[in-house]
Amino acid sequence: MKKYLEIIILLVVIGSTALGQSLNEQTPYVILVSFDGFRHDYVEKYNAPNFKSFIKNGVAAKAMIPSFPSKTFPNHYTLVTGLYPDNHGLVDNTFYDSDLDLIYRISNRERVQNPAFYGGLPLWQLTQQNGMKSASFFWVGSEAPVQGQFPTYYKIYDDNLANEPRIEQVVNWLKLPAPERPNFISLYFSLVDNAGHAYGPDHEETKKAVLEADRLLGMLKKQTDALNLPINIIVVSDHGMEPIEPKKEKYIEAGKLLEGLNNEEVRMINNGPHAHFYVNDEQIRQQTYKRLKQHEGAYQVYYKQNLPPHMHYGTHSRIGDIVLVMKPGHYISSEGRIKHNIENKITRGEHGFDPKTTPTMGAIFYANGPNIKKGLVIEEFENVHVYPLIAELLGITKVPAIDGQLEVLKGIIER
Repeated sequence: MKKYLEIIILLVVIGSTALGQSLNEQTPYVILVSFDGFRHDYVEKYNAPNFKSFIKNGVAAKAMIPSFPSKTFPNHYTLVTGLYPDNHGLVDNTFYDSDLDLIYRISNRERVQNPAFYGGLPLWQLTQQNGMKSASFFWVGSEAPVQGQFPTYYKIYDDNLANEPRIEQVVNWLKLPAPERPNFISLYFSLVDNAGHAYGPDHEETKKAVLEADRLLGMLKKQTDALNLPINIIVVSDHGMEPIEPKKEKYIEAGKLLEGLNNEEVRMINNGPHAHFYVNDEQIRQQTYKRLKQHEGAYQVYYKQNLPPHMHYGTHSRIGDIVLVMKPGHYISSEGRIKHNIENKITRGEHGFDPKTTPTMGAIFYANGPNIKKGLVIEEFENVHVYPLIAELLGITKVPAIDGQLEVLKGIIER
């Protein structure tokens, strides 16, 4: 009897050791979480406790630098492709594609779901090409069959959907049987951006939104910790937020930019902190540039090929032949909206400005998990480098040609 007990104990020990090795050797999971519009200084500014705990036990960048333009769609797609907007093709929230003869708008479902607008290889496809499954609960590009493929699991965007069910679904995905479980998940929240736009970055309502985001992060962390899986959570944002004061000198009427121009030959697309001018005729292009140049003050105007090199912007055909870039704190809007904001003393929050010269555009990057170092603060870096970091965490060694470099963030990985 004693001999049999010894054999059973030995088998249990061997089994436990094998199980432990299996758990240690399994591919980690990565959840990429975006809190849209969460500025790099909000955690300290509004004393967000769950973020602080998350940072204390993980890695935090002083700021993450968005790609130009510091808009939602270009930067969310940069995060999952490792490419600057000039290279992945989603060059703005709104732009004109002359080859398709279509205007891309983030509010147009047909355009958003058209794969012709999206270049690069998104992380969910890279994950699937390496034998794993992926999931996306709202992320730019996830609703289009880029290169003929969707994420394994994904949701069509609905801003009216409450935030808690998003977390519940992520947890449920991670509760699936191992063969069906996604190793890469992207998750998106818009509440901080919504408040920042409506009230500006310094308003009490924005503070409330930040603290609600803090509660959601705490909920996500608690529920994923309970799963006892090697889950790494990377928290990012796409951009920060700049206040626009309700003063006449802070605004330019969109209509006035077109005064004196040949409206039949000049197509203007306004994105607020910048505008694209598409002009086919060379002579009219020169006239348009000269006319806009004469009124520089609150903005600077460039031929696309002369945009500052640090923007990595200006070669794609979807970028205007002429690009007008507003100075921080200034904005292009309609006459009616400008009047409304000034008369009602509304300080708006906006983004899209040059992130290299506008500190308020700084985004967040925080990481926490078993494969992430603890208590580490790193310097600012560009958001193109998140892609190769996630690929490395997932054990993917072969990635496509991208602008991001693994060396930039490799040092945060716990070996």
